[in-house]
Amino acid sequence: MILDRVLERDTVTIKELADEFHLTEMSLRRDINALAEAGQVARVRGGATRPRTAVTPKRYQDVEQRNATAKARIARAATNLLDDAVTAFFYSGSTVARVAEALNEEQRRNLTVVTSSLPVINTVSSWDSPHLVAVGGLYLPAYMAFVGPQAVDSLRQISADVAVVGCDGLSAAEGLTTPHQFVAEIGAVLIERARRTIVVADSSKIGRRGFTSIAPSGAVDCLVTDSAADANELAALRETGVEVRVV
Repeated sequence: MILDRVLERDTVTIKELADEFHLTEMSLRRDINALAEAGQVARVRGGATRPRTAVTPKRYQDVEQRNATAKARIARAATNLLDDAVTAFFYSGSTVARVAEALNEEQRRNLTVVTSSLPVINTVSSWDSPHLVAVGGLYLPAYMAFVGPQAVDSLRQISADVAVVGCDGLSAAEGLTTPHQFVAEIGAVLIERARRTIVVADSSKIGRRGFTSIAPSGAVDCLVTDSAADANELAALRETGVEVRVV
């Protein structure tokens, strides 16, 4: 429950948690210390915050903070779809990174994560005995991700049970879209090489049409989004065969 609040709010105080959960501050301080030792939160004076890289580009930081509460709910719901997976691709993007942060201890022990996303690499590398395949290439600071021919060639050699994918837009007519062609290329390969594709996207992305295509909507197996998403667009996505989960 503490982790849920940190994912939703970015930073929480021990006093806020004590008032909400009716627990002693000493008990909560012990729990926060345990979460910090596991790399799930970072301790700050009087509370805890989400672990962060030393320098986060402003563009990524702005996107990360947008619709943060909805993204946290989506991430927690998406982790429930990964219980049977042994290998998983993690795409770039702030919502995908939150899914990695929200994985439980059993998933962390059993799941092999393949990613070109620096935030996901940082998160997974902090786990005890992580199973991580980090894919390198040309680094795009605004997306905090590695792209380009080297990354694409590496990913084409690998298969995974599931791909966790974000987007700038998703519609039944236009499919998955993103602003950058190199980023789109990585997403297309992940979807092609995964047996199942889970899209995590907050309601602002649903019905939106971005600059360049990642994949058609028919390539998506499941969408996890929030309750503010356009109902007509969700119905259209269901008609294309997408399983839609609203949280």
